[in-house]
Amino acid sequence: MIEERIRQVFAAAGAEGRLHAVPVHGPASAVGEAGERHAGAGAKSGAGDGAESGATAGATVGAEQPGGREVGVGADDPVVIASIFKVLLVLEFARQAAAGQLDPRERVRVTAADRLGGWGTAGCLDDVELSLRDLAHFAMSVSDNSAADLLLDRVGLDTVRLLAAELGLERTRIVGGPRDLLESMLAEVGARDERDFAARYPALPDDRKRRLAVLDPRRTTASTPREITRLLRLIWTDAAGPPEACSLVRDLMSRQVFRHRLVSGFPDDVTVAAKTGTLPGLHMEAGVVRHPDGECHAVAVFARTHALAASRPTVDAAVGRAAGIAVGFLRGEGR
Repeated sequence: MIEERIRQVFAAAGAEGRLHAVPVHGPASAVGEAGERHAGAGAKSGAGDGAESGATAGATVGAEQPGGREVGVGADDPVVIASIFKVLLVLEFARQAAAGQLDPRERVRVTAADRLGGWGTAGCLDDVELSLRDLAHFAMSVSDNSAADLLLDRVGLDTVRLLAAELGLERTRIVGGPRDLLESMLAEVGARDERDFAARYPALPDDRKRRLAVLDPRRTTASTPREITRLLRLIWTDAAGPPEACSLVRDLMSRQVFRHRLVSGFPDDVTVAAKTGTLPGLHMEAGVVRHPDGECHAVAVFARTHALAASRPTVDAAVGRAAGIAVGFLRGEGR
């Protein structure tokens, strides 16, 4: 069974995985858009139908759309989504910009107090100033946490939560931005700041590390693999907001620089637009995969390692491999 093959991929990497993959179909305006990028840089292409979700037990066919197909491994299980929440955040920003509720060129200053460490402005040594739309760009392309926090401050946490409800993501919960999650981790470990956390965390017993709220889908920002692919399909079909808003999200997802997960599971002529998420022991990515023949699939993959010291490249490769197997099955390859 396809389900068992996927489980074996995760098990070989010392992880347990959850996955949902489904074809996406939609208006011609969202398929084969200009400016595609090949696998590794992503691609803004594909479409989604926004069909209602249904139950999945293993690999199932026909639950997502009339005559449709899907692959699900724990597709309705709750999962921590970490930085994948930035897709919803940037979608809300794009909707507000399209509605004239904010000016995407509005300038924002990122100061030392805003920095969380990491990529983009989050790792800058000096204050920087940029537009709201560039905050969105950095939040999606390099998963910039400081940019995401500042953008969330501007569009509103409650508004992002309302958007999830509007889109029918009934099991998706956003507890806050990256800083909220970081402060939760610091408080639980008893650390004063990030540097203190980095010193204290390695000395914690593994069972103590696993009890952190940010790793528990019941206590942190979470969703299900099926709801994440639903979100992607709504964006790709221009059903998640005005067409210009959905197009912007697709464009920004195509700019993600990370190549180590979904992209690794596909040939070079396949294009991918996606968003990663990472926390200790958690490796995830969700995106839309487009083959040269124009076929598109939404895929959401979540891996949790059994050992917190598990090899990251091995687990990351398993994410791509599982996605490749699921999409290949849906395309009728290798049967």
